[in-house]
Amino acid sequence: MNNRKKTVSADSSNPLSTLVNLWPYMWPHGRGDLKLRVVWATFFLFLAKVVLLGVPYFFKWATDALNGELDMAGLLPVFLLGAVVLVIAYNLTRILQVGLNQLRDALFASVGQHAVRQLAYKTFVHMHKLSLRFHLERKTGGLSRIIERGTKGIETIVRFTILNSVPTLVEFVLTAIIFWISYGFTYVAVTAITVWAYVWFTVKASDWRISIRRSMNDSDTDANTKAIDSLLNFETVKYFGNEDMEARRFDSSMARYEKSATQVWTSLGWLNFGQGVIFGFGMAVMMVMSALAVQRGEQTIGDFVFVNALLLQLSVPLNFIGFVYREIRQGLTDIEQMFDLLEVEAEVKDRPDAQPLQIRQGSISFKDVYFAYDSDRPILKGLSFDVPAGKTVAIVGPSGAGKSTISRLLYRFYDVQGGAITIDGQDVRAVTQQSLRAAIGMVPQDTVLFNDTIAYNIRYGRPSATDEEVSAAAEVAQIGTFLRALPHGFDTMVGERGLKLSGGEKQRVAIARTILKAPPILILDEATSALDTTTEQEIQSALDIVSKNRTTLVIAHRLSTVIGADEIIVLRDGKIAERGTHADLLSADGLYASMWNRQREATQAEEHLRQVRDSDDLGVIMRLAPAK
Repeated sequence: MNNRKKTVSADSSNPLSTLVNLWPYMWPHGRGDLKLRVVWATFFLFLAKVVLLGVPYFFKWATDALNGELDMAGLLPVFLLGAVVLVIAYNLTRILQVGLNQLRDALFASVGQHAVRQLAYKTFVHMHKLSLRFHLERKTGGLSRIIERGTKGIETIVRFTILNSVPTLVEFVLTAIIFWISYGFTYVAVTAITVWAYVWFTVKASDWRISIRRSMNDSDTDANTKAIDSLLNFETVKYFGNEDMEARRFDSSMARYEKSATQVWTSLGWLNFGQGVIFGFGMAVMMVMSALAVQRGEQTIGDFVFVNALLLQLSVPLNFIGFVYREIRQGLTDIEQMFDLLEVEAEVKDRPDAQPLQIRQGSISFKDVYFAYDSDRPILKGLSFDVPAGKTVAIVGPSGAGKSTISRLLYRFYDVQGGAITIDGQDVRAVTQQSLRAAIGMVPQDTVLFNDTIAYNIRYGRPSATDEEVSAAAEVAQIGTFLRALPHGFDTMVGERGLKLSGGEKQRVAIARTILKAPPILILDEATSALDTTTEQEIQSALDIVSKNRTTLVIAHRLSTVIGADEIIVLRDGKIAERGTHADLLSADGLYASMWNRQREATQAEEHLRQVRDSDDLGVIMRLAPAK
């Protein structure tokens, strides 16, 4: 399956292409205020460059004035005063140049942060548009790290592209023009050769360092993935006493990160040293040329100082060219995985002509449905059945029969590969996903809650609900008494994934959330299979209230929960093996009856074991009781 599409792309081998694709974020559509900031930031940037070129001139004039060689054509009749004024002008010019740069940065700050926010938002939204298959195959820790590094890389690229790349080129051109006019072509040639060698070496060395940086990022992602995965499975780690093993796995990834990070900094040292050698050699050649010209009387001491100052000044943007190139290349490395995410095409998409689902009665039909997660392992094989409006149909069968797949297809987490699923005669592929999922309520087997308050998790079913409506939903879900007994009531935090609550309490919160949503169609996907018998009976009574007068599809493992269903469909190997009411299926003495008998025997054995245990406990208590 080709799940790639053309969006914003990052190509570390072609920075220009990426910069072109990033331009809309630097010059945001519909944000005139930010565009104005870009204009003003650019203006002050170029003004700062012009002011900067005046710095070596004031230095040259001040040197000649102090050396008695300054000819100001009578404008400075007092020699000492002229030197002092030039020294002050030199320093004021430097201060002005720094001030203009800081003003530029302040103006551009909101532009860079807006670009970061927009791309981060786009990536977050895109992640929620991708299929369930994508998220089942990805690791959450690595995904979050990729997005984190990517947003930082975007800021780096946007800032350095707008604020430094073009102005640095302009400064080099102006410097070359000054050398040519004042000292001749030889100085320009030496400058050009030095700059070319400097840039060539920087590009080659930076390209070499990119592979090291990528290795460091991979190790960082792997370490973060292992850390988050271990912490999310905190209890499992404790169950098996594998803290040391988890620590070794994490440290192994950090060891690879340590090695790569050390190579990154070591290679940076060699890069900086090579840049220093190249520029130092070019500067030495030009300084010797100027010194010889001073000895010949062709230049003044001020000219010698001017050449030195201009070269030192040029070294700053030159060094920044290397820095900008390294940062942009490293930024591209950081964001290429993030942009790869943006290029992943959603497996399930709305059609261009998709219309909102119109619920009239809420009847569901599966018509000759075929589906497979992998082409070589079919799950559903020509499945057909109806769930009439307001009725309850249960799907049962052995593990792997395809029960939970049915709920995923109805929610359109996946699209069928043959046949059709309709609601009130409307193919679910022809309606918008938002309207489809708004019409369906789900109570899953494994309820995962947000790490927030109980009220927040209940209100998640309908964020606009009032406190009174949230409380009423909790009462229907039979959790109101429990909540009032808590010190903080509805404001009680549930912990990561709701782990501060018991299984039954989490299920009641899930039921209350669905009640608040008030959907016309309800899916109960093994909603009580993970609970003990007593809790199951309590939860089942709440589910019976919720499903009343709603079209309800029950995916069940425990057959005792579907006795009252209007129809029970028994799946085996992706096909319907039996169907009918509970009584009909028992009298047929087929697969359903066999499953029922096995579960009843297991329940009776469990009950007998509990009675024996209670009896033993009572005997112990009687023996330990003091005689009277």
